[in-house]
Amino acid sequence: MPKNAGPPPRGGLVVVDKPPGLTSHDVVARIRRVAGTRRVGHAGTLDPMATGVLIVGVGRATRLLGHLSLHDKDYLATARLGQSTDTDDAEGQLTAAHSSSGITQEAIVAAAGDFVGDIEQRPPGISAIKVDGKRAYARVRAGEDVVLATRRVHVARLDVRDVRPHDDVVDVDFDVRCSSGTYVRALARDLGAALGVGGHLTALRRTRVGGFDLTHARTLESLESAFELIPLADAAAAAFARRDLDSDDAARLANGGRLTASGVDGEPVAAFAPDGTFLALLEDRGSTAHPVAVFVG
Repeated sequence: MPKNAGPPPRGGLVVVDKPPGLTSHDVVARIRRVAGTRRVGHAGTLDPMATGVLIVGVGRATRLLGHLSLHDKDYLATARLGQSTDTDDAEGQLTAAHSSSGITQEAIVAAAGDFVGDIEQRPPGISAIKVDGKRAYARVRAGEDVVLATRRVHVARLDVRDVRPHDDVVDVDFDVRCSSGTYVRALARDLGAALGVGGHLTALRRTRVGGFDLTHARTLESLESAFELIPLADAAAAAFARRDLDSDDAARLANGGRLTASGVDGEPVAAFAPDGTFLALLEDRGSTAHPVAVFVG
């Protein structure tokens, strides 16, 4: 714990630049030590090989995490065409190999374009998705043949940045903007399948989650030497649409009353008192706004 550590903070966020080789749970464990509290969680899991933006909530801010994890995300990624693995990434075992030496950059760009928009994606079998109450990866490792159902996700952008041939494989750098629930390693797998040679993910760096990007991120080492949180109110203002209440509406909300709808469809809104105090997250339901998480009192 840093030498200047005081009592556990009431709540806030920290944006971690996750290093390779650690699980998201490993990061949470280290933040628990430096924050001096066990009330720590994360929004949006990163696999051990992945790096970049991992949002960690401390104290009362853990109540924001379920909403933050639903925000869209940006990634920088590398796919290797010509090789398939059982995990759809470089941490798995090679399952098939096909020469990709004849695939042109034009063909790769054209195939990538077919994955932009609303698509049906089959998550990797080795994933944390539950099947009849048990994680899919646990079923696979127990010898079961797990094929998960497809799910609809949205890919706003899949731009090919560089194509590098190496003997019988081709490495493709691309950036992605996608909805929550999208597996970038499944995009690498499916891009390779569309080109007839298979593929898997060899590198992944998350550069943004909602309103937080790498400019907000700090390494674990810097946090362990000087731990600071983004205060709860600042975090809410950065992550969600803002609604400033007058004193009457603030009092009504604090006492469990209903407010008129905020006019923001499908997303939570952060409600603030006239003095800037963060009061609650609100969601519209018809003509009224209902609190989904209250932070006052």
